[in-house]
Amino acid sequence: MEGIKEAFATCKAEGRRALVTYVTAGFPTAEATAGLMLAMEAGGADIIEIGLPFTDPIADGPTIQKANTVALENGMSVTAALKVVLDARKKGLKVPVLFMGYYNPVLIYGEQKFVKDSREAGVNGFIICDLPPEEAVKFRGFCNNEGLSYVPLIAPSTNPSRLRFLCNIADSFIYVVSRMGTTGASGTLNSGLGDLCKRVHEASGNIPIAVGFGVSTRDHFVSVGQFAEGVVIGSQVINVISQSKPEEINQKVKEYCQMIVGRDGKGSTTHEVGIVEAIEKAKGPVDASPTNVISDKDVEPGPGLMDQLSTLNANGEINPQWQSIPSRFGEFGGQYVPEPLMDCLAELERGFIEANNDPKFWEEFRSYYPYMGRPGQLHLAERLTEKCGGANIWLKREDLNHTGSHKINNAIGQILIAKRLGKTEIIAETGAGQHGVATATVCAKFGMKCTVYMGAEDVRRQALNVFRMKLLGAQVISVEAGSRTLRDAVNEALRSWVTNLSTTHYLIGSAIGPHPFPTIVRTFQSVIGNETKQQLMEKRGKLPDAVVACVGGGSNCSGMFYPFAKDLSVKMLGVEAGGDGLETTRHAATLAGGSKGVLHGVRTYILQDAEGQISNTHSVSAGLDYPGVGPELASWKDSNRAKFIAASDAEAFEGVRALSELEGIIPALESAHAIFGGMELAKKMKPGEDIVICLSGRGDKDVQSVAEELPNLGPKIGWDLRF
Repeated sequence: MEGIKEAFATCKAEGRRALVTYVTAGFPTAEATAGLMLAMEAGGADIIEIGLPFTDPIADGPTIQKANTVALENGMSVTAALKVVLDARKKGLKVPVLFMGYYNPVLIYGEQKFVKDSREAGVNGFIICDLPPEEAVKFRGFCNNEGLSYVPLIAPSTNPSRLRFLCNIADSFIYVVSRMGTTGASGTLNSGLGDLCKRVHEASGNIPIAVGFGVSTRDHFVSVGQFAEGVVIGSQVINVISQSKPEEINQKVKEYCQMIVGRDGKGSTTHEVGIVEAIEKAKGPVDASPTNVISDKDVEPGPGLMDQLSTLNANGEINPQWQSIPSRFGEFGGQYVPEPLMDCLAELERGFIEANNDPKFWEEFRSYYPYMGRPGQLHLAERLTEKCGGANIWLKREDLNHTGSHKINNAIGQILIAKRLGKTEIIAETGAGQHGVATATVCAKFGMKCTVYMGAEDVRRQALNVFRMKLLGAQVISVEAGSRTLRDAVNEALRSWVTNLSTTHYLIGSAIGPHPFPTIVRTFQSVIGNETKQQLMEKRGKLPDAVVACVGGGSNCSGMFYPFAKDLSVKMLGVEAGGDGLETTRHAATLAGGSKGVLHGVRTYILQDAEGQISNTHSVSAGLDYPGVGPELASWKDSNRAKFIAASDAEAFEGVRALSELEGIIPALESAHAIFGGMELAKKMKPGEDIVICLSGRGDKDVQSVAEELPNLGPKIGWDLRF
């Protein structure tokens, strides 16, 4: 911490701005990073950020994501990154070093151990992109104990009360995000940046500011330096590395840093006036230099985070009624997202609570039941029941809904919320394509622009749904990054949302993501369980003995289970995608085979390796091919309220075959997992007992996938459809 303070003090004494440079540990090679740090120092860097690579860096643009991917392929880990810093220190590196990264690898490494080992390696502080300060009480305590700094981030969207809170917990400097969006050398700066920096200085008592995101040129450095004590450059450093020959990398990076700070003899006395600078000059001079210095003797060491939490409720900006929705389900849930998303999530939560408490909203929602095909049908699967020889098997027919699945329930609900919030554009992610189709459908009906992100592998295997979305007027964006499946579509949707918050609503399709999304999705999907409860009571005069649903992220499962959560006589069975088997790495059974961690803004069960990197998944069903799960399902697992099992690809095909041949219903491959699990459960139960299976979607979209996989999976279950 002291090293960082001294760096800013030195720059102030010398009448210049601090250059903060970034490089991803392990890029372009693990061996190159220490040399690059020394080159940046030699070129004029005052502080160096070292990126801890992560598989799913949602706050970062394509340049740094690619660097992350390369670094992980090179075997970079938290342990290896610590060694890189230690090596650089041994070679003479003097400037302060911060680790910048995402929470999950730190969580898995062990927070206290990570901080202690970082200090011993020569690290001075941390920036954790997706760890909100309210969640960081323990972590900041560990930092204070070791004399290291925890650096908060402030974005253009940060509201006044939150800005004061973040300023009050800063101990060395504050990272100000220059613009909304992800990292990247954009060539443009936010014209309102000067006003934002002024507000931060006023709220913090002139603690130093370093501005990052989009800064890449000497002009940017000088312009931003008019009102900030430091300037952060990351993506352009990565670009310089990428464009240089291996033997020239260190020299090119050194020369780039020299050019930025004006030590190359070029442009050191003149520069092009940037737009931000011009606007600030037009307003009159702004003195961005500290007017006072508070030393350690003036304040107690280590600001108390719990004492500062009350600032979030300052000036009556938080309505007590809004706090009626818990952000967690036991230990699961939360909001582990980059700072630019926090205010938008608060806006969404307020909008949802106001709608949820408004009878007129629910009247409007129900007015679309005829359009949706509700109420849904519940009927006895007589031949399937006879085959299993145990409990009665009932089917809750969400496949008969408009668009062919349960997804329309949530799509209608969320687009009505978006309308109330004044949004004009909708973005969504999709795996199997059914949520994408439902979103495109409601956007067409309500006249909103629609963009759907879909993994390239899912685009291939769900081509019919891609065409349906385009017929409905949606733009479909194929995601080529990562595993090219649902997980990568979520990453890109989140990145797009943070860039266009004012006009756009992210219509998330599953019970995943940061609060309040899991609660919103479950609320709209609870129509499934509520209807089931009423309909079976009418048909049998009793509650079901068990309810069964497939589990990917958890939308149909939470919708079926939640209305029965307090009815302890009702067993709840979730069936995940077992892929090639839990004994292999090719599955997507998060609850059966995963561990606790943080992904896509939420603490839940995830599939990850020993370093906290997210594992690739496999399922024959695109909609279940996801390495996380909704936090409410995770809490039901840990409390033993629900049981979760895995059905393999071959067993899912058994479900397809049985329902098709015995009931004349071709199920979606996702639903087929639930069919198989329900059949196995029925066999163990008594005649006269009742099981309800949520048939979440119809199988039209999967016919081609079944045909392609049948030569491989068919022989395993004795199913041959060849002519």
